[in-house]
Amino acid sequence: MLIAQDFRAKVRGEDPLSERLLNLEFNLSGEELWRNIYRHGRPVQYSYMNDELKLWSVQNVYSSRPWASEMPSAGHAFSWRLLLELVRKGVRIVSLTHGAGLSSTGDVKIDLALPLAERFEVPASVMETIMRSKAAGGRVIAVGTSVVRALESAGSGYGLSGRATLKLGPGYERRIVDGLLTGTHDVSESHYQLLLAFIPENVLAQVSMHFERQDYLMHEFGDLCLILA
Repeated sequence: MLIAQDFRAKVRGEDPLSERLLNLEFNLSGEELWRNIYRHGRPVQYSYMNDELKLWSVQNVYSSRPWASEMPSAGHAFSWRLLLELVRKGVRIVSLTHGAGLSSTGDVKIDLALPLAERFEVPASVMETIMRSKAAGGRVIAVGTSVVRALESAGSGYGLSGRATLKLGPGYERRIVDGLLTGTHDVSESHYQLLLAFIPENVLAQVSMHFERQDYLMHEFGDLCLILA
């Protein structure tokens, strides 16, 4: 598979779930691989948007390792000024890495299986800070559903790093996260199901109807809501 003159990939196999999920081996590695992915790749393009998204439009200000397939959109509204203001008000901010996958693909078979396994890493110092905060009566608020999945995986015997296969939904008993800042998700998305681990389905349905009646902006570049369970 020729991507560019000096950038190629070989298909090593298909996933049993769908022929659209491929295992690729690139001819480059390390820094050269990432440089060419950024040079020749494109961010996920959303059907509800007319203009093509540029790379800088989907980068969060605190982004670090490029693990995510899709923009972790809940944190996109944060600026450094807002983050510093939260710190001044006594909010302790810690970070982790979670390779957020796609929330929807348009392929029914894949969408029914979402979320797929996603790579995560929670530094030991971050988990220690979180557990001390909880022991002192503090609340752990995740910025986005990806962070919820990473922290709950780390608190459910997966270890502090690995591939998260944990799926959250109705009836799930949360061990780590007390609330989350999240975007407005469509009922067909796997992220919507995760929200049901925080609030009952009838309440979430009422919230969704309120968003629609009040013309809230939906999807990745839409409005945010804070859920405190």
